[in-house]
Amino acid sequence: MTPKKVNSALPGPADIYREVLPNGITVLTRANFNSPSVTVKGYFDAGSLFDPDEKMGLADFVTSALMRGTKKHSFDEMYNILESAGASLGFSTGVHKSGFNGRALAEDLPLLLSLLAEALTQPVFPKAEMEKLRAQILTGLAISAEDTSEMASETFDKILYRDHPYSRPEEGTPETVKRITRDDLMKFHRECYGPRGMVIAVVGAVEAEEAVRQVKRALGGWQVRGQKEPPALPDVKPLRKTVSKHHRIPGKSQSDIVIGTNGPKRRDAEYMPASLGNNILGQFGMMGRIGDAVREKAGLAYYAYSSLNAGIGPGSWEVSAGVNPTNVAKATRLIVDELKRFVQEGVTEDELADSQANFIGRLPLSLESNGGVAGALLNIERYDLGLDYYLRYADLVKAVTREEVLLAARKYIDPERLAIAVAGP
Repeated sequence: MTPKKVNSALPGPADIYREVLPNGITVLTRANFNSPSVTVKGYFDAGSLFDPDEKMGLADFVTSALMRGTKKHSFDEMYNILESAGASLGFSTGVHKSGFNGRALAEDLPLLLSLLAEALTQPVFPKAEMEKLRAQILTGLAISAEDTSEMASETFDKILYRDHPYSRPEEGTPETVKRITRDDLMKFHRECYGPRGMVIAVVGAVEAEEAVRQVKRALGGWQVRGQKEPPALPDVKPLRKTVSKHHRIPGKSQSDIVIGTNGPKRRDAEYMPASLGNNILGQFGMMGRIGDAVREKAGLAYYAYSSLNAGIGPGSWEVSAGVNPTNVAKATRLIVDELKRFVQEGVTEDELADSQANFIGRLPLSLESNGGVAGALLNIERYDLGLDYYLRYADLVKAVTREEVLLAARKYIDPERLAIAVAGP
C-alpha cells in the first residue's frame, strides 16, 4: 500500500511504509521533503550476547572493524568516498543487536546503501588495521578504568545482573580483547551476520517505494545459510537483600554512586507508569525529587538523577550521583530515603500532570529530524508497538493514573533490596 502524503508531524500508518524483503530484511520508510538529506538507521542480530565469556568484546570488535577495509575498498578509501559526498556511516554494538547509522544527501542514498552493504557483507579484517583497532580498544578500556562514572555503572551491572549476560561489559576487558584473533573476527562475522532479524529505516527526501527499491538493490541479494540464532536470555535472579560494592580508583577527587534495582521490559504493562514515575523521581525540571533533595537542598552532589532502562530483556531502574568522596554515605542515605518516600507516598496529581504534559510536549521535538523519526520507526518495530503508536502516544500517557505509578514503583523498587555501587578513592 502506498502511504499518502500527510501533514501530521507524527508518523503513523498513513505515511509509514513497511515491507519485508524475501531474504528477511524489514524496511521501514517515511518521506520528508522538507530537507534534502536522508537518514538510514537500523539494527541486526549480532550483539554481545553471542560473545563467549573468554572473548568478551568480540561483537564490539567486529562492528568496529567493518569499515576498516572490504573486498572492494581500503579503510582510507571508504572514508574518502563518504567525506567527498559529505556523508557519514558508523556502526555500534548493543547486547541483543548491533546497529548502524548513516546520513547523506538524498541523491547519494544509493552510494550510502552500497557502502553499508559492502561493510556488512564483505569486510576483510586487514591484519595491520586489526592491531591498530585493538590498541584503540585497549586504550579506551584503560581510560574507562580510571572513570568513576563508568566503573560505578559497570559495578552496578555486576551486582544487579549476577551470573547473567547483562553483567558483562560489551567492550570486553583488556584480557579478553587481547585474546581475540583475526580468525575469531572472521568466524563471528560468518556465523552471526545475515539478513534475518535485520531492520532498516530510511527517512528523508526520497519516495517510500524508491527507498525500498534502493535497499533491495543493495541488500536484497544477501543470503546466509545457517545464520546463528541469538542465544536464549536467562531469567534475572532478583536480589534477596541490599548488596553494596566499592570499586576503588585511587587519587580521584570525585566518587560516583549508582543505586537501583530491576525495572520493567519495554513491552511490560508497567513501562509507561514507571517511565512517568521515573520522570518525577529524578528527571523533570532540576532532576526531579532526587536532584532537589540531594543536590539543591543538601548540596551533596555535583549531579543526581534517576533513569529507567527498558529494552528487550529485564531493565534497570537506577539513581546516579557524583559526589565528594567524603559525602558518599550521606548521599546514599538521602537517595534511599527518597526511594522509600517514592514507594510509600507515590506521586501527587500535580506532579503526574506536569510529567504527562512534559512527555506529550517533547514528543514532536524528538521527531523534528530525520534521525529522530528513523529512531522512532525502529522503536516501533523492535518492540512491536504498532504503526499507530505515536498517534496513540498522548492518550497512552494521559491514561496513566497515580495508582498505576505507585503500583509500578512498588512492584520494582524495594528499598531493602537494592544494588549499591560506588567507584572512587
